[in-house]
Amino acid sequence: MTEIKQSKSQESSNAIERIYITMRHLFNRGFYKPMGISGKTLRGALLTLRPEIYGSIAEEKAEIEGLLYIIDRLPEGIAECRFVNLTAEEGFSNSNFKSIIPAKRRRNCYRIDKDQMNIEITRGRSDIYDVLTHLTFLYIESEKIANKVLINDDTGEVIREWSRLENTVLKKPKLGLQEKEVLFSYLSNILGRSFSDIQIAYKDFSTTRNPNRFFDLIYWMGKLAINEIVLDQKRTVTFSSILRERIGHHIYGDKWATNIKKKLVEKNLHQREIHIISANMHSVMNSIYAPISLTKESKKHQGIELYELLSQENNNDLRKRVKTFASKNGLIYIKDNTGTNINVQIIDTEKIDFSKTNYTPTEDKEKPVIIVMDYAFGEQAYETMDELLKPLDTEDGSKIYFNISSVSIMGKAGILQGGKGDIMIPKAHIFEGTADNYPFKNDLRKEDFEDVDLGIFKGTMVTVLGTSLQNKDLLEFFKNSTWKVIGLEMEGAHYQKAIQSASKIRGNISKKVKVRYAYYASDNPLETGGTLASGGLGTTGVKPTYAITEKILEKIL
Repeated sequence: MTEIKQSKSQESSNAIERIYITMRHLFNRGFYKPMGISGKTLRGALLTLRPEIYGSIAEEKAEIEGLLYIIDRLPEGIAECRFVNLTAEEGFSNSNFKSIIPAKRRRNCYRIDKDQMNIEITRGRSDIYDVLTHLTFLYIESEKIANKVLINDDTGEVIREWSRLENTVLKKPKLGLQEKEVLFSYLSNILGRSFSDIQIAYKDFSTTRNPNRFFDLIYWMGKLAINEIVLDQKRTVTFSSILRERIGHHIYGDKWATNIKKKLVEKNLHQREIHIISANMHSVMNSIYAPISLTKESKKHQGIELYELLSQENNNDLRKRVKTFASKNGLIYIKDNTGTNINVQIIDTEKIDFSKTNYTPTEDKEKPVIIVMDYAFGEQAYETMDELLKPLDTEDGSKIYFNISSVSIMGKAGILQGGKGDIMIPKAHIFEGTADNYPFKNDLRKEDFEDVDLGIFKGTMVTVLGTSLQNKDLLEFFKNSTWKVIGLEMEGAHYQKAIQSASKIRGNISKKVKVRYAYYASDNPLETGGTLASGGLGTTGVKPTYAITEKILEKIL
């Protein structure tokens, strides 16, 4: 019988499937030990997959860029905690525990004691997958450190360099340049990286509050892994029973959408034409209000230059001026209090003097209402959009339907042809790991962006289960096969699933609802050094963000 050999992309696809099946199994079980037997499948699949974002995970040397990427998305102090407990919103916000919010992921976390960290999951399964894959990477890297520094597994004897690092981290003496460089040399040996790599890492990990964050992180990662090997103190991840009960039931999405719909009714905007935009919290507001509110600056800085000025860190006073002006001229801000972590702006365009903006609305048409919702996360996109498109149930048992005329999605995505800052216009979304596909008529076209000096690509987008799980073999397959994929993101198929069911099956909104999708490239995972772990977009993202925003607003107005 001929042996059937799997291609690398098939191996990778199987590994992703194993990761998600395993995570669901562990979640249903309620707890697991990541470095024990229960975590073995997860570790094995991640090492088979070797995602681009986790770089040298399968090699002996430490992966520093990947570590920086995940540590900015996990709560500060996570490496010191032997127990990680994933919970629903269970009242910790009303306690004396201080909320820890990771620098680059909006989730509330609470340090319960020196050994336990609670992470609140309110954004659906994608949030769980995100945390678990990052934790698995963290533990694999920590085991590398332990294996490098342990001389004797039975006695716990460690190399001299490790003892010196321990002394520095625990006693926290003031370090001069020479003392730091001695530690750089030690870490170079422990992590299998060059002295200059460690110098750069120290600077990248450093924060104003904790300049020695890199030393602390490496020490605690290694310390807990050593304790697991020598003292059998296993690290454990648990899932609270309330989280297991609530997940998948739209509890947070329902509350969130009801708040928005009640606000529309309260302000008597519910009978007007409504347009939903999923974007960030600044681009739509700035596009409309900045030219009116910043008259002096907009004379000096034309078009994109004005938005670049607003995006600079030291221009907080300009941003405040735009927000204050907007709030007095039709913008209602709804700060989320439901746990979805999705803030919302409602813009009544009737209250805007468009003669001073870059837009000219159709004169004989009633001025529309725009709802801008902040980015959802993965599967949360289905939950929130599904709930938002439903009618509002009133106290007398009747339903209030809303005139939703369009849904526009602007997002960041990985691009497979082109580079950072380029624009992707999808004509269909396919859902990774399944044969599910969602073709649609995109009201945004490639031709709309002819005047934009950027690469514009049209084709299929793949909605992935997690951006941190993609590798080159899989992405090359998506790009070069008949799927003709131009980019990858995490929400498109989920949004489209909600829009299609609301318009074509359930009758919650009109069948004629217009959909607009456009993404700008945050990274190119097929390019060496082009993954998300290599850093953010910086000002490169300003131009495509506002180019897409302006095209969406032109279509609406």
